[in-house]
Amino acid sequence: MIKSLLLYFRLISIQIRSQLHYRFPFLLDLIATGFITLLGFLSLVFVFQRFGHIRGWTLAEVAFLYGLVDSAFGLMDMVFSGFDPQAFGRKVRFGQFDQMMLKPVNLTLQVFSSEFILRRLGRILEGTTIFIISIGLLDMTWTFGKLVYLPVVYFSTVAFFGGLFIIGATVTFWTIESIEVVNIFTYGGTEMMSYPMHIYQDFLRRFFTYIIPAIFINYYPALYFLDKPDPFNMPEYAYLLSPIVGFGILSIALAFWRVGIRHYQSTGT
Repeated sequence: MIKSLLLYFRLISIQIRSQLHYRFPFLLDLIATGFITLLGFLSLVFVFQRFGHIRGWTLAEVAFLYGLVDSAFGLMDMVFSGFDPQAFGRKVRFGQFDQMMLKPVNLTLQVFSSEFILRRLGRILEGTTIFIISIGLLDMTWTFGKLVYLPVVYFSTVAFFGGLFIIGATVTFWTIESIEVVNIFTYGGTEMMSYPMHIYQDFLRRFFTYIIPAIFINYYPALYFLDKPDPFNMPEYAYLLSPIVGFGILSIALAFWRVGIRHYQSTGT
């Protein structure tokens, strides 16, 4: 295990040095990545200037959700870049995954270390900034339990989206091409989870409660952090389900990944 981690960090460090070789283009790319994602939040600000609130949630409260999800997704997109369904689909299609299978290194470790897109720091910094500003604007009562649970929710969100990336990558073993429906639950899921769940129609909310339980990743923890009432009357412990759902999805995804590897057939490229 330790040997694998050391190898992973060594491979990642090579990629980081490569991406930082041209500092000025990298800096421009970093700024552009953060600015593009910031535009989405600015559109939200304009909505609040017109209506004042969204179903009882203020701009600062929604910004709390938005910043938490955006920064966590940015970290996931950087760490799990090798499993990005579109990029991984190209590896399968052009025979690059076949080359990985010939190397005497764990396949999962190889895919993890095959991509590490450092410019995603722009999205992480943008989301973190929004999150910190929202905390400054909110009159929150911080307890020891909340301080301890906040990083748990953050990394549970990273694990949740990482699991969806792995599932999407595994599907390409059979489809060869990535399927757009995966993006609905990853990039689309980020947008959906940036807003309070009670604003959505019942069928959509039920789907993301009982089929893909994204509602427990950050919405119920946000109710806990912000001391807001639960409009759905779920059990009081609902906010504690975030790590169970997040790391549960990741565990299921890794199990599905292993099944995919066992049944993988080369494209012959």
